[in-house]
Amino acid sequence: MSDFADRFVAFAVERQVIRFGEFRTKAGRWSPYFFNAGLFNTGAALATLCEFYADAIEAQAPPFDLLFGPAYKGIPLVAGIALTLARRGRDVPFAYNRKEVKDHGEGGVLVGADPRGKRVLIVDDVISAGTSVRESVVLLNQAQAVPAGVVIALDRMERGQTERSATQEVTHQWGLPVCCVATLEHLVAHLDRDPTQAETLRHLHAYRRQYGVGGPTG
Repeated sequence: MSDFADRFVAFAVERQVIRFGEFRTKAGRWSPYFFNAGLFNTGAALATLCEFYADAIEAQAPPFDLLFGPAYKGIPLVAGIALTLARRGRDVPFAYNRKEVKDHGEGGVLVGADPRGKRVLIVDDVISAGTSVRESVVLLNQAQAVPAGVVIALDRMERGQTERSATQEVTHQWGLPVCCVATLEHLVAHLDRDPTQAETLRHLHAYRRQYGVGGPTG
């Protein structure tokens, strides 16, 4: 995992998708960094991002039959990842949801492949409060699908609603394994190799001491 994770972090920092400064998170915390996957906003950047997702899926994901991308950020991600996997020789169906139920045409809230009876891997950028995953699980259960796991770009490795991390809470509450392209540890290692980022690294260590947790079982 380390190779593609390290390359992903370097790519995200270069694209300024990971930014450093002072940012207020959804949890109301002041964070020394911010990750915004929406800034992978060119064709080339999205294609590279989806290569990293495919690396993580091939290395870590549980068995699955279908990819699901929750609206809105998950929609381009799930389509791009499906294209990437197809180029690698695995043609996987995908689906996503609308924010509002369509009452004409084919109707409904789900678009794409029928997830009924299939093991579904949910695609997202990060897990903050777990709201997107919770909504996805409800939708998939209503569609008689089987949520199998979640794949995200970055695991911030910080506490969610409990002493567990947000990703650990998803596993604890829903029984879903969460795989990721990279973690906070990879970001720390990247900064540690750059002497110009010593001050940023100091703030990151302080934030991690206050809000951080360990690895997947921490």
